[in-house]
Amino acid sequence: MDPQFSAQDVLRCDLCETPVPPMYCDFCHVKLCKACVGEHLSDLSKEHKVVPFKQKGTTPKCPNHVGKFCELYCKECGFPVCSRCLSSNFHKGHTLLNLLEIMKSKKEAIEKDVDKLSNSVGPKYEEISREIERGKTNLEKQYKKLTTAVTKQGENWHREIDIIVNQKKSEIDEMKTQHLTILNKQENEIKHKISEVKQCILDLKKILDSNDVFLTSVYRSRYTEFKKLPPKVNVSLPSFSSQKINMEQLNQMFGSLSALSITKEHGYTIKTQEAASCPPVKPLLDEPELITTIDTGYKYQYSVTCLSDEEIWISGDDKVMKLYNLWGKLLKSIQTKSGNRPWDIAVTRSGDLVYTDPDTRTVNVVKNKQIQEVIRLQGWKPYHVCSTSSGDLLISMYSDDYEQSKVVRYSGSTEKQTIQTDSKGKPLYSSEDIKYISENGNLDICVADHGAHAVVVVNKEGKFRFRYTGHRSTPGGSFYPYGITTDSQSQILTADWNWNYHCIHIIDQDGQFLRYFDNCNLKCPWALCVDINNDLFVAGRFSGKVKKIKYM
Repeated sequence: MDPQFSAQDVLRCDLCETPVPPMYCDFCHVKLCKACVGEHLSDLSKEHKVVPFKQKGTTPKCPNHVGKFCELYCKECGFPVCSRCLSSNFHKGHTLLNLLEIMKSKKEAIEKDVDKLSNSVGPKYEEISREIERGKTNLEKQYKKLTTAVTKQGENWHREIDIIVNQKKSEIDEMKTQHLTILNKQENEIKHKISEVKQCILDLKKILDSNDVFLTSVYRSRYTEFKKLPPKVNVSLPSFSSQKINMEQLNQMFGSLSALSITKEHGYTIKTQEAASCPPVKPLLDEPELITTIDTGYKYQYSVTCLSDEEIWISGDDKVMKLYNLWGKLLKSIQTKSGNRPWDIAVTRSGDLVYTDPDTRTVNVVKNKQIQEVIRLQGWKPYHVCSTSSGDLLISMYSDDYEQSKVVRYSGSTEKQTIQTDSKGKPLYSSEDIKYISENGNLDICVADHGAHAVVVVNKEGKFRFRYTGHRSTPGGSFYPYGITTDSQSQILTADWNWNYHCIHIIDQDGQFLRYFDNCNLKCPWALCVDINNDLFVAGRFSGKVKKIKYM
């Protein structure tokens, strides 16, 4: 018996129960004995591909066209293609090869890479890791000294400031005392005059009442004396003129930290960061910089979305969605409810993971590891998803016959808005099934329409704003947008991948081309997202890696 079969669990032909069937239909997933191959192929309602059982699974499903299988390999594009792929202009003039032969040569190359990585590269990284651990051991103590020095300087400054403040308070109290003394003196003089006036009035009334000739004859008027009022004493209140603090000068006076000096060793590079005052950051770097690379383990990657500036969700060619940190550590894995691969993923404002499942026509949310169905469609299939600033979901979807496409806004499970045609009733989007979607900071809705070779932008009401179809300065010919994202400056970034050239386009919120970049070893860039620090994450379609890139 062939060792691939267990003696206790013998595989049998699905049609006649013959044990150890030597053949297999890769399209129908049916085990066949030689006698039943003809009967199986006679069913003309389906496509079939019968292969030796050992070659089971060598005909993969097409990731771009539902229900189609890949039988050939495009040499220029570097990936398997199905018949529907070949019917498009995308592969026109390309060299097509036998997929099984390519698989064989690829596996031989993989075996060589495994040997090199295991025996040469891996040990070097292990040594680097040990060096980093030794550095981390001493890091806490050294940085604590820096923190103590800065704290002490702050305490010294606080003491000096308290002395100045108390001195100013004493001066104010002294001026207040002087002011009060003047007012008290003036008040006493006035009260004395009031008393004299009152007494004079009483004396005069007595003279009038007495008819005393002597007192009347000697009377001398004091009216002129009392009529002359004392001078008014005016005291101007002091004022305080505060000086505006120049934070730059204050920072220089406080003290400065020397630059964090980091050198390059053993082939790995860490960018030098200045801890002292830095020059203003340019809106866009002349040369974007690769910060880190995360190996996700996927053969194909389809979506990436930021949970935070240190954690990203990834989805690929299987049913498991993975959460990684920047150091490549797998933090969490979530399997789809149906067992199908998720077509696209997004993170809501509350931090929950959302994914689309076109096969079940559902949009699902993961809350505390529990999967809840929030949207179920009829006659349409959801593909790409975006969580908006208001908490709504934007879904790009296609009709069951793939003749129509649209974008729909949902609040929970309630449909709020449909975006499908322009003001003249013409379709805004093509009928191709690759349409990544993103909301911009100005609430525009941006769709990377691969089939139309354009980024299509509408405003929040769904009214057409502009269509970006690439730029003449970009090498490579036609524009093929895939993933799309936006940053804090409302700039739109999209991945452009045609058979000649791979790069990232950056345009402003009005569709004006700003620049493109093609460094950082970009290879088949597919899905994009930007974190709160405006760092870009790029998931390569076939690399199994996500690159974090600083571009601003």
